[in-house]
Amino acid sequence: MKKHQITIKDIAKKLNISPSTVSRALKDHPDINPNTRDAVKKIAREYNYRPNKIALSLLQNQSKTIGVIIPEITHHFFSSVISGIEDVFYRENYNIIICQSQESYEREIKNVQTLLSSHIDGILMSISKETQNLDHIKNIQEVGLPLVFFDRIAEEIETDKVIVDDFGGGYQATEHLIHIGRKRIAHFYGPLNLLIGRNRFNGYKKGLEDYNIPFDPELTVFCDSYEQAIEETRKLLSMPEPPDGIFAVNDLTALGCMKAVKEFGNRVPEDVSVVGFTNWLISKFADPPLSTIDQKGYLMGTEAAELLLNRINHEESQETESPITKLLDCKLIVRESSRKLDTADPKPTG
Repeated sequence: MKKHQITIKDIAKKLNISPSTVSRALKDHPDINPNTRDAVKKIAREYNYRPNKIALSLLQNQSKTIGVIIPEITHHFFSSVISGIEDVFYRENYNIIICQSQESYEREIKNVQTLLSSHIDGILMSISKETQNLDHIKNIQEVGLPLVFFDRIAEEIETDKVIVDDFGGGYQATEHLIHIGRKRIAHFYGPLNLLIGRNRFNGYKKGLEDYNIPFDPELTVFCDSYEQAIEETRKLLSMPEPPDGIFAVNDLTALGCMKAVKEFGNRVPEDVSVVGFTNWLISKFADPPLSTIDQKGYLMGTEAAELLLNRINHEESQETESPITKLLDCKLIVRESSRKLDTADPKPTG
């Protein structure tokens, strides 16, 4: 008998007991005689017995594995989300398969196909910037697999979701820039096919409206990358009336803004104040440290994981329980990139 091939049946035969007795002994069942239990465990150790996880998953109709699809793991926000997800599922003895779409719709489809063929128990997902056709996501639900969205969601899909108050975050960032005396506030926005991009944009516009500052389309630019932010900031600063404040859709874009402002010969925050969104780790080490909206990635991960775990553990009620959407508050973190200037606080007119 090869030691690494031993099964419960082998142990049972060796000790002349039933396989069910061996199984219960290995699980320290109180009904098993201590002498029998010790004998079973001794044989198991001697022959290096390991439970067959595939067989167990088939018996239990669970693989104890979940899939996670994210745009990119190098992004601090998504790595924070994964930390929250792992802490919840590690506690429950689950394994996690992590897939990256790299912001590619085609790659996201392959991610879904890979997970559906991997006998997983559920999927946590944040869609790519390119995703508009949702057939591959609908297929997840068609096969009866629990699905929870986080951060970037597909609005048309009725399933559990965890999002942050992007509208409120956009409003807070804009209001803060107004409070420190800024009157020409630009916004670098992300893809408007994504709800997070639209909500941050609308929060920005509402902030201007409430403080009676006219919305200027020339101060809004589609821009959500570091390199693009450098180029677009240079263009804005070359305007006859350049902006004195910039709210960027994410921290990396905001860092590009600051670099361009300084290269242009201006100062941050004296000439142009900058606020980002995410609270990326590097934001507090920037020069100057970047003001930002804390997106609470870790909390989002734990909340999404708990929702998925609940769906997995109560599979029989999947079709009767309505989808849950959890909205997490955002928090403005003020740093040197938007420190208060010597002006009186304006008051909202609305």
